[in-house]
Amino acid sequence: MRVHTFSLILSVYIGVFSWLKADDATKALLPIFGEPLQVAKLPKDPTAFALIELGRTLYHEKRLSRDNSISCNSCHRTDAFGVDGEKFSLGFDNHRTGRNSPTSFNAFLHVAQFWDGRAPTVEEQAKGPILAGGEMAMPSAEAVVEKLGKIEGYEALFQKAFPKSDPAITYDNVGKAIGAYERLFVTPGRFDNLLAGKPKALNDPELRGLKKFVSVGCVACHTGNLLGGNTYQKLGLKMPWPNQKDQGRFDLTKKEADKMFFKVPSLRNIAKTGPYFHDGSSDKLEDAVQRMAQHQLGKDLSIEDRADIVAFLRSLTGKLPNVVAAPPKSFPGK
Repeated sequence: MRVHTFSLILSVYIGVFSWLKADDATKALLPIFGEPLQVAKLPKDPTAFALIELGRTLYHEKRLSRDNSISCNSCHRTDAFGVDGEKFSLGFDNHRTGRNSPTSFNAFLHVAQFWDGRAPTVEEQAKGPILAGGEMAMPSAEAVVEKLGKIEGYEALFQKAFPKSDPAITYDNVGKAIGAYERLFVTPGRFDNLLAGKPKALNDPELRGLKKFVSVGCVACHTGNLLGGNTYQKLGLKMPWPNQKDQGRFDLTKKEADKMFFKVPSLRNIAKTGPYFHDGSSDKLEDAVQRMAQHQLGKDLSIEDRADIVAFLRSLTGKLPNVVAAPPKSFPGK
């Protein structure tokens, strides 16, 4: 949904809540965000459970990298809101990746994966970094399959997870298993309690921030229950983005219309997932909010408005349950 399309809807919402009582005004805003997120549960089906446990093991498996030093979890830590806190993640041979690593939490609910949307699902996304030369740097899919096949115990785990697959260890199955595990990465927060009908879930500054988040126009892009992740948008809509080296989806599609278009990030856990933007150019959330107002909306926020919006954004933090976040109790062959 483009900003100009959303502006009419937004103006209706602003007009509605401007004359309502405080509680009623808040309720009037909530349909923009849809249904609350729900904690994902481990499946009871033995095969589905085996698939997720294999995915957990592979997600934390450093031997999926060329030098046995990097796992998915290295850049997307399950104990750190799905990120590593780096501007650019450190890959094979001390190579720094070219874009900030987005969080893996709630990612399976996005319209697509990566900043440019080049992978449609988390299953496909999981296969990319393993073969990327500057990341995990395995030379080929065949090399990954061969390496796993030589580690005692992996054949049995794949057979349990993929009983109808012959052979059981395939590169596609590696992606499917990791993706199955990542589909448990759902992190409801206090904001979901508000969506579920509990008006006291947020305090006064957070509620003020919610209303300003809407009235300022942030919801033009950050909408739905993920507050983003569901559209692509031009970065620098009102004011050109300083860093023009990375042209976003244009590098993928080669279409002029896609220059500087990136997937709109979800704001879930945004207070915990800096540095911000594809180029990691903001370390503090307050700065990121101000820059978005300027570059996307053509507005300068007051200190008070910015503080309230940041307070609201902090209500989007949700912890991944330990039963999901925990690494495997052991690894095959060790």
